[in-house]
Amino acid sequence: MYLARHRRKPLGRWALLTALVATAACAGGLTIMALALTSHGPVPDHAASVIPASVKTSVPKLTSDRRARVLKRSMPTRLRIPAIGVNAPVMQLGLAADGTVEVPPLAEHNLTGWYKYGPAPGQRGASVILGHVDSVTGVSVFFKLKDLHKGDRIYVTLADGKTAVFQVDGLQKAAKTTFPTEAVYGTLSYPGLRLVTCGGSFDQATGHYEDNIIVYAHLTS
Repeated sequence: MYLARHRRKPLGRWALLTALVATAACAGGLTIMALALTSHGPVPDHAASVIPASVKTSVPKLTSDRRARVLKRSMPTRLRIPAIGVNAPVMQLGLAADGTVEVPPLAEHNLTGWYKYGPAPGQRGASVILGHVDSVTGVSVFFKLKDLHKGDRIYVTLADGKTAVFQVDGLQKAAKTTFPTEAVYGTLSYPGLRLVTCGGSFDQATGHYEDNIIVYAHLTS
């Protein structure tokens, strides 16, 4: 029910005491899945399962700003989303020994992670930032991600001092069994951003959220 790991080769296995969003590669490409607490673990905050009607089950209409200037590669250091009160540092996520993407420490509620082997925010392509929704000790950085709307702004501060400004195209609730791999990780001709966390129905028996919440955004001028 939390952050994200991902990998581009055969599906890896990893475990945490609390559920995380995990991005892993399978024969058909990248997918997102959640791993459990324990089968009799604590129930998360119910609000994480309440998804606004504005969050659709299909990929939103994606747009780009032709005036937006593609930025040089620079590591993201901070993520700000004023509409939902997010102001969090960004750590770099590499690959663990089993091939899955590393995740930020679960105990660090106000921390996001950027997959450093993908495009950096502002570069051409889809940059992916992952965040926990909650844990057994409370809500986390992306708890209100589902409350974003088309047109909201996302600010990513880069190590070179520049700020990449993105505008939300829309949100999607995707079942983990039908994760929209191409839309999230596919090739883009313009700089895009994807924010990913868990949400939707929570299966207490498995300790899993059944869905992922995905924000799609594009770089603005």
